[in-house]
Amino acid sequence: MADAKKAVLGPLVGAVDQGTSSTRFLVFNSKTAELLSHHQVEIKQEFPREGWVEQDPKEILQSVYECIEKTCEKLGQLNIDISNIKAIGVSNQRETTVVWDKLTGEPLYNAVVWLDLRTQSTVENLSKRIRGNNNFVKSKTGLPLSTYFSAVKLRWLLDNVTRVQKAVEENRALFGTIDSWLIWSLTGGINGGVHCTDVTNASRTMLFNIHSLEWDKELCEFFGIPMEILPNVRSSSEIYGLMKAGALEGVPISGCLGDQSAALVGQMCFQDGQAKNTYGTGCFLLCNTGHKCVFSEHGLLTTVAYKLGRDKPVYYALEGSVAIAGAVIRWLRDNLGIIKSSEEIEKLAKEVGTSYGCYFVPAFSGLYAPYWEPSARGIICGLTQFTNKCHIAFAALEAVCFQTREILDAMNRDCGIPLSHLQVDGGMTSNKILMQLQADILYIPVVKPSMPETTALGAAMAAGAAEGVGVWSLEPEDLSAVTMERFEPQINAEESEIRYSTWKKAVMKSIGWVTTQSPESGIP
Repeated sequence: MADAKKAVLGPLVGAVDQGTSSTRFLVFNSKTAELLSHHQVEIKQEFPREGWVEQDPKEILQSVYECIEKTCEKLGQLNIDISNIKAIGVSNQRETTVVWDKLTGEPLYNAVVWLDLRTQSTVENLSKRIRGNNNFVKSKTGLPLSTYFSAVKLRWLLDNVTRVQKAVEENRALFGTIDSWLIWSLTGGINGGVHCTDVTNASRTMLFNIHSLEWDKELCEFFGIPMEILPNVRSSSEIYGLMKAGALEGVPISGCLGDQSAALVGQMCFQDGQAKNTYGTGCFLLCNTGHKCVFSEHGLLTTVAYKLGRDKPVYYALEGSVAIAGAVIRWLRDNLGIIKSSEEIEKLAKEVGTSYGCYFVPAFSGLYAPYWEPSARGIICGLTQFTNKCHIAFAALEAVCFQTREILDAMNRDCGIPLSHLQVDGGMTSNKILMQLQADILYIPVVKPSMPETTALGAAMAAGAAEGVGVWSLEPEDLSAVTMERFEPQINAEESEIRYSTWKKAVMKSIGWVTTQSPESGIP
């Protein structure tokens, strides 16, 4: 009987989803896109100083191995033969920067996370070198000069960490975003590991020309980055190398997408004008703009959406990036201790059903889109003696929705065609109060797939569709229909507008908080 069950499944595809707060490994049926099993491990974040955010690259790699082993064990218990796993895709938190030694395989410093603010003075010094309208960095990369992107983090490591400087001088250093670190390690590391990245992750480094799809010599010179430490840039769907260890040894790694691009693919946003919003540590709204780079007038980024094969065309996207979404819930749990688990926030918010005039702007890492205002810091305002932890919990959920409304407004202005509904995914979408609030604040329906793991699904699709694997068809007629849950706006438009304008007043109060940055000091 078990054998009959094994036979029915057909080819499976695995996906590593390495996010800011956790790592997951998920296995999908390539014919039905059904999720068969998964395992998740939370990742520690270290805050060595105010505004600094780091993670241990070895802990991240270990968590990937652990998730793969545990998922394979679970598949075994379900009587599913892991030899059916034909390919693995990788999706990852973007921009987070790792430099390691290619001879020992050891990281030379912790991973500097995308949210990290230590590079603010690096950014200010670099900005002085860009004159007036000649912003060649923005025109080549689609990105504003910000602490968010890898180039300035790498510059900081080169300036401040002796071990990194020495390794670069001795030609032992390799740089990569998390995808590169994982693929290099999984394909053998010091024994022939493949040092590569894909176009979507490369487009977040600020060293990559999104028009020519190559590392840009002028950008590397501007940031002072030696080009020989950079990974090879590949498409998002091709065989990079084979797994060299663990339960899935010999399986090709054949898909690689930055997490937000992966979610765009997983939501099947393949047409110009289709958009999705992912609620993870941060919040990311991406709109497919087809084969053309659209430059924003309203604070959005221009980025590579995907390139699903070596000979396939590249697609671009407009992106609204919000730094703090799910991270505000983790902060309420870990820093304030008003909830014990992230799920509890829904219960607290439900008790009051309103923030009662309390507004929470979680600008912990400054403000990203549409403001790009590094001087902002988090504030909670509108407090009275009546305010309690339930109102603050509600205000935290509202903050996620208001921030989404700001980037959606910017997107509508840039595209000229307002979105008629919003496709959503990510861990926070299981919170029904959040989803209803989002519909109310946007005043359009919010639509969520019943299988929320779209980021992993996108990476699996890219891996399964790769040349030489070919178990997942991306032809429109072959894509499985997805069942959706729909949330309609339930308040009147006027009330929605009043709350939104009060939110904007709160945002203005959060700006200009930090005037001078504390000096950056060297690290041994």
